[in-house]
Amino acid sequence: MLVVLFVIGLLAAVVVLSLPGDEHTLRNEAERFAARTIAARDEAIVGGAPVALVVGPAGYYFQRRVDGAWQALPGKGFDLAAWKQGTQAVVAQPGGRGRIVFDTLGLASGDGAVRLERGDRHLVLRIARDGKVTLDAA
Repeated sequence: MLVVLFVIGLLAAVVVLSLPGDEHTLRNEAERFAARTIAARDEAIVGGAPVALVVGPAGYYFQRRVDGAWQALPGKGFDLAAWKQGTQAVVAQPGGRGRIVFDTLGLASGDGAVRLERGDRHLVLRIARDGKVTLDAA
């Protein structure tokens, strides 16, 4: 009987330790956000039309400039993506909403930073004017 209880306790401990914590969830979400941003930059280059990244407190989405107007960039992972529950985004612009436009050369309209927070953890996605996208814990 003690052996059975020991094995059940051991299995329960393995399950609890393997559950993703705030740091793992935040890292996955930030990496997905960075990858989608890089893909949007590449889409602007390949598609020959500017692509905008719009970030807000609830999530982010991408738009393409077509015939002088901004239109949603559907499919290919560019649809509206909401932040996971418990994740907050702080945009380094007034109003808490940011917009970065990538031109057909992959250059960004300006430097930008989005700080993703979850619990006591945070990661910062930075976009440089040259179009470079980096993710760090600073």
